Amino acid sequence: MILHDEQAKLFTLHTRNTTYQMKVGQYGVLLHTYYGPRLRGGDLAYLIQYADRGFSPAPPEAGDGRTFSLDTVPQEYSASGVGDFRQPSIRAELADGSQVVDLRYAGCELRHGKYALDGMPAFYAGEGAADTLVIELEDPVSQLRVELLYGVLEEYDLITRAVRVVNGGSCSVRLLQVSSLCLDFQRADLDLIMFDGRHTMERCPSRAPLRPGVQGAGSVRGMSSHQHNPFVVLCEPGAGEDNGGCWGAMLLYSGGFQAEVERDQFDNSRLVMGIQPRQFCWTLEPGEAFTAPEAAMVYAHNGLTAMSRQLHRAIRERLIRPPQGGMRHPVLINSWEAAYYDFDTEKLVELARASAELGVDLFVLDDGWFGRRDSDRRGLGDWWVNEEKLPGGLEALAERIGELGMELGIWIEPEMVSEDSQLYRDHPDWVLAAPGRAPTRGRSQLVLDFSRKEVRDHIYESLRPVLSCPGLTYVKWDMNRSLTDVWSAALPPQRQGEVLHRYVLGVYELLERLRRDYSHILIEGCAGGGGRFDGGMLYYTPQIWCSDNTDAMDRLRIQYGTSFGYPACAVGAHVSAVPNEQTGRSVPLETRGVAAMSGTFGYEMDLGRCTEEEKEIVRRQIRAFRERRELLQTGDYYRLTSPFEAGPYTAWQQVSADRRQALVSVVTGAVRANAPFALLRLKGLDPDLDYRVNGGEELYPGDALMAAGYPLPSLPGDYQAFQLHLEAERG
Repeated sequence: MILHDEQAKLFTLHTRNTTYQMKVGQYGVLLHTYYGPRLRGGDLAYLIQYADRGFSPAPPEAGDGRTFSLDTVPQEYSASGVGDFRQPSIRAELADGSQVVDLRYAGCELRHGKYALDGMPAFYAGEGAADTLVIELEDPVSQLRVELLYGVLEEYDLITRAVRVVNGGSCSVRLLQVSSLCLDFQRADLDLIMFDGRHTMERCPSRAPLRPGVQGAGSVRGMSSHQHNPFVVLCEPGAGEDNGGCWGAMLLYSGGFQAEVERDQFDNSRLVMGIQPRQFCWTLEPGEAFTAPEAAMVYAHNGLTAMSRQLHRAIRERLIRPPQGGMRHPVLINSWEAAYYDFDTEKLVELARASAELGVDLFVLDDGWFGRRDSDRRGLGDWWVNEEKLPGGLEALAERIGELGMELGIWIEPEMVSEDSQLYRDHPDWVLAAPGRAPTRGRSQLVLDFSRKEVRDHIYESLRPVLSCPGLTYVKWDMNRSLTDVWSAALPPQRQGEVLHRYVLGVYELLERLRRDYSHILIEGCAGGGGRFDGGMLYYTPQIWCSDNTDAMDRLRIQYGTSFGYPACAVGAHVSAVPNEQTGRSVPLETRGVAAMSGTFGYEMDLGRCTEEEKEIVRRQIRAFRERRELLQTGDYYRLTSPFEAGPYTAWQQVSADRRQALVSVVTGAVRANAPFALLRLKGLDPDLDYRVNGGEELYPGDALMAAGYPLPSLPGDYQAFQLHLEAERG
């Protein structure tokens, strides 16, 4: 719901449980007054106080007045060069060389329905399920207009923001920064939670109180990155899973980003989030417009769990689009760790046969099926089937796989090229490479310039015969290096600062084209695992390979951090062989299965090499996953313990929407002699219902399970796991 008090120049955005408010204040400055629990109404501008602050200048309209300064008031979208010395939301170089942008209120528009962004991801809503507010700000001197777009998805407690900049003047303007989100708080007693890491150890939460100055995270890698995630949380100091105010902010963008929070001299705080400005410069000619990516905000007054559930539901139902949205993801087997590059049709069919006998739905042929791809040093870019390995091509393989009752999937890496490839020999200028410099290599490959339409068209036409193969229902889209040597042969020198953003738009354009023309194919995103695990990619790829690290104990940490912002149905998670390829650790097969069930679930191993006992475990795992798939993929998610804290076990829980079913998963750490007994307090149950545990005879009251707990069994050996399936007695 969007309310506009025209006389008071007040804008109030209500969701089911939250209120967001802004007001046009003195001199046409758009002030931010409130974001938090839902209020009955009223003008919250009374919260803003004014005083003469030294070294905080007043705008020219104030004359000799000294109590109003852009440096001290909370703003909805911060400008630059006119007296606000805090983090700007927009910076631009004008034709005269100045970098002054002074934004004042110029008008508004209310629309029914949720806005969409051309060529970029955005949350969507059904008919009548959302409203849009557009507020126009203008710099009267340069005639640069900034349109602030707000989408209100009331049922989901979700508010989205996007920004459109229009050059209304007669001279070109160079945009140096266009952020998507600016959120001011008249308080500094907040903690910042970020999700950091590295390749094979992504999205580990870090939490620290705001200190004076600027703190935050970002990526300059041309991708959202393994190192930092474009999702952050600000929360009250004592906030935990079930208490305290929590503000979550997510940028729907898959390229370099910046998310920074500044605690200023007067203990106010400002969060600014958007495209990474270090590598950005966009020339805007008269009449042209630039649109920044969407950012999404949620607020929960009752802790991190509630905040996560709001985001999970919104992503599942209003970001991941049909037909993949809500689909029953297949149980798959990936060939990589079983075959690497060394395979032929018969070997693949044998791998598939062993998997089909255990109940696997989908066989995924990973790297090595195309061109002369016998190692990671050659063949990328040559998207034709190597019929020396696969006589009759993918069609023949798909037919053999289909006879086993399985579907076929393949791995691709469209954004990259090997120097030893026909594509590179034909088009060496199609890569990102600065003139006169030898390009850097990552994984022995170069980056194709996806900012160029002819490059994307070539890749599409190369992939089209492959994707048209009958029986092909899945594609894993990988990206295995960061972007360097960023220079495009198709753009003039003054526009090279546009390459990285144009690259991301190009990736989105090709993904949308493939999604449109091959809607039956499920595309899983991947960037060396979790290097591009973000809301932007989920709009095009409804699941993302969470990490190249498949070690179950490490995955507990990776998937725990991921769960703060992203739902289980989006998390690519598989059972792999032991000793694990990344860590060398050996973990029981049951434990590997429990960890993988917190995602899309599948296998990365040669199931034909399993013992009969192991095969029976796999059969049970697949049956259990199928029986509980809806609960696992769409149930409310509760983090019961943290794997980053010392303790005998890690536990999490999924609860059905009607609270009649729940699944509790527990993984133990290293065994301790004569260990204490453990009680686990559950969450999310109906206190008035009684529950059976794993089909037993005894009934346990829901209130008791949550308040008093459930006794956990003692298991011998390290890294053991078990699950408790709770089902309410009918009544």
